[in-house]
Amino acid sequence: MVQAKSWILLKHFDGFPKDSDFEVKVEELPELRDGEVLLEAVFLSVDPYMSVFIGVFLLLSHRVIQSKNSTFPVGSHVVTSCGWTTHSISDGKELTPVMADWPEDVSLSLALGAIGMPGLTALYGIEEVLGLKEGETLLVNAAAGAVGSVVGQIAKIKGCKVVGSAGSEAKVAFLKKLGFDEAFNYKTITSLEEALRKASPDGYDCFFENVGGHFSTAAIQQMKNLGRIAVCGSISLYNDVTPQTGPYPHLTMIIKQLKMEGFLQSRWTHKHPESLKRLMAWFKQGKLQCREHVTKGFENMPAAFMGMLRGDNIGKAIVAV
Repeated sequence: MVQAKSWILLKHFDGFPKDSDFEVKVEELPELRDGEVLLEAVFLSVDPYMSVFIGVFLLLSHRVIQSKNSTFPVGSHVVTSCGWTTHSISDGKELTPVMADWPEDVSLSLALGAIGMPGLTALYGIEEVLGLKEGETLLVNAAAGAVGSVVGQIAKIKGCKVVGSAGSEAKVAFLKKLGFDEAFNYKTITSLEEALRKASPDGYDCFFENVGGHFSTAAIQQMKNLGRIAVCGSISLYNDVTPQTGPYPHLTMIIKQLKMEGFLQSRWTHKHPESLKRLMAWFKQGKLQCREHVTKGFENMPAAFMGMLRGDNIGKAIVAV
């Protein structure tokens, strides 16, 4: 019998998460039935959206250690969404195989980051939602995170000017290393509006939105006419005890004729195989750098999650089991 350890949520977060919100449960898993596989966690992901969609802890890289399903032999690797757990049993329906030609010299943890859901989110936001064109200027906030750092690099590959904001000088330095044209620390500037204007006096053609709140309000004011905004996240709002309200940008959006669209990468699932190959190719060519913030130990899952929400990570936050 295999024992599975799982982190469970004792109660929904009241403001910022606390250690007391989580608890470890241990259970013995039954024997496999025909068509099932036993999975062992290798890497687990922590992401901002988990604060809101708390029942959907996603992005877990698992190794198949027992199998009664010919599609997933022992030793194969998959990405799935079975929760913060060390072991689980699956009938295979919710498993996504790691790309068959995954290079041996590339860590499988990247299947949870730049060559996985965050990378796909960045790619589709740029290509499908924004339709970013060569020579345009793109603004991205939370730019040193898992999605934002890939957004900026893809935009540079496409020949665009990229402006990014982040929450520390180390993160700003990281963005400069990635090739961002302008980057600033939103925590130390005296005026967000002024920093945005200085970074791109002519305004912004496109805005990849990860933060929401005051940043969104300020950025919308500095969009060019017919600008496009891709809404990927709203991290500044996730842990509010009292929901934020207004100001409301409708008049500005009307006058400037802005397009603003929320999206999830799952809309383009049919494109995933080809898109992942493109991301991997950019990585192997050195055009896409992948920084990870790795926390070791399953017992540290809540700490890694809360640290990510505080902005401790540069790049993708990963837990190595």
